[in-house]
Amino acid sequence: MISSRAYLIRAIYDWIVDSGLTPYMLVDAEAEDVTVPTQYIQDGRIILNVSPEAVRGLELGNDWVMFSARFSGVSMNVSFPPKTALAIYAKENGRGMVFSDEDEMEPPTDPNPPQGKPKSKPSLRVVK
Repeated sequence: MISSRAYLIRAIYDWIVDSGLTPYMLVDAEAEDVTVPTQYIQDGRIILNVSPEAVRGLELGNDWVMFSARFSGVSMNVSFPPKTALAIYAKENGRGMVFSDEDEMEPPTDPNPPQGKPKSKPSLRVVK
């Protein structure tokens, strides 16, 4: 099954922007395939302002989040897989969504499957 994280990121992003607030993303900066300005990484994470006013060419895709932004006046291309996003929230009130590693896991299987005779399929009959 396809991960829901990219879809949730897009939905929460739209909700925050439509509410007139500033969307921020918390990203695991030490994960593989993450391209962010290293001088702003703290404790292995980076907080990015992804508001329409702060970035150019924002793409919230299923495989990549990509945009161009200025950091201390220097333009830089930023990219990371959605699975490295740890949270997306509004700067002003903190409302949004925090993701965990469990979001990427398959649902657990039932350790005690039903025992006994399988139920028969439903059938229709003509009643006169």
